[in-house]
Amino acid sequence: MKINIAATKTNLLKSKKLLSLTREGHDLLDEKRRILINELTSIVHIVDKLQREVDAAMQSAYGLVDKTIVIMGRKRLEELSFSIDIKTNLSITERRVMGVSLPIINMNVKENPPYYSTYEVSFHVDEVIIRFKEVLKLITQLAEKKIALIRIAKEVQKTIRKVNALEKIYLPFYEDSVKYINDRLDEDSREAFSMLKIIKERIR
Repeated sequence: MKINIAATKTNLLKSKKLLSLTREGHDLLDEKRRILINELTSIVHIVDKLQREVDAAMQSAYGLVDKTIVIMGRKRLEELSFSIDIKTNLSITERRVMGVSLPIINMNVKENPPYYSTYEVSFHVDEVIIRFKEVLKLITQLAEKKIALIRIAKEVQKTIRKVNALEKIYLPFYEDSVKYINDRLDEDSREAFSMLKIIKERIR
């Protein structure tokens, strides 16, 4: 690497200061990268678990719908669905992990039962309602973790790029600069000392 900098004590002090700051920045970013990767690994496991739970809950809920259709008929079940008064409300707040905003999604379910007369209505209908409320809660949790996963993964990529830039470009540059200036100053000092000796000899 070609160093294009004047070999002066002022530049040496500046280069040493920049090298120290760069090392400090590298250490902080490397620690951030480690923490984020740990968080990312943890969330990957949670997302995988939640995805399996959502798939199982959906399969179970729709299986129960099919069973209820067989018992009551599709038309009657559709009519009942219009009488069900359930409203959901999502509230989203955030928490921060190493500068990354991660969502906290809460789902509130408001309902006003009873929705229909129990006369000639299969108890499976109530079970279907319960199952799909559980599905909605799981989907909310899954959405929260997937958004967090995407945001952390992006921040990890950015942090790794910065760490690599410091390791491969900036740290070597400042290390070489300090060495170059030190070597040049030492060489100048030796030349000055030699010149001084020559002058003294001539004076004698």
